[in-house]
Amino acid sequence: MHRLFVAIRPPAAIRSLLLSLSGGVEGARWQDDTQLHLTLRFIGEVDRHRANDTADLLAGIRFAPFDVRIEGVGSFDRKGVVDTLWAGVQPRDPLAQLHRKIDRACVRAGLAPEGRAYLPHVTLARFGRSGGLVDGFLAVHAGLSSPAFRVDGFSLFESRIGHDGARYEAVADYSGEGGSAAPAL
Repeated sequence: MHRLFVAIRPPAAIRSLLLSLSGGVEGARWQDDTQLHLTLRFIGEVDRHRANDTADLLAGIRFAPFDVRIEGVGSFDRKGVVDTLWAGVQPRDPLAQLHRKIDRACVRAGLAPEGRAYLPHVTLARFGRSGGLVDGFLAVHAGLSSPAFRVDGFSLFESRIGHDGARYEAVADYSGEGGSAAPAL
């Protein structure tokens, strides 16, 4: 089985900016450089056949390159307990359009359509079941903003869970002009 997701890897300078925010929040498990990404579509656990079908269909996606930037911070909670800190990404519209194209390709590969509303973000930290107190972090970094960066492709990633958390490996890279490197699934 393969645990997959589709994402954009921000450039090194943007990742460095995001990494500079790490710290000062009790109980936070901060993402490291290899974990920073902008998810376009979570796929989940699939067998090799479905993984390869999905990888092939993603190669047919075309889109014009566009610019985005990091803007603001926020948190997600589960049952009233904060479980994730994130940095927002703007503008949302071109990312939402790309997300819809990717979702349609995944559905053609036999996956269920995405059921949640899409909110472009980069996860900065996660928390255990006891959650975290993040109000101070959110107030200090509310004005977070980065230079724009170009989105001209995306990648299919495989997530491997180990003793030290999740590790992500790009198994195929896709250009907005279509095509990809052969997936390593």
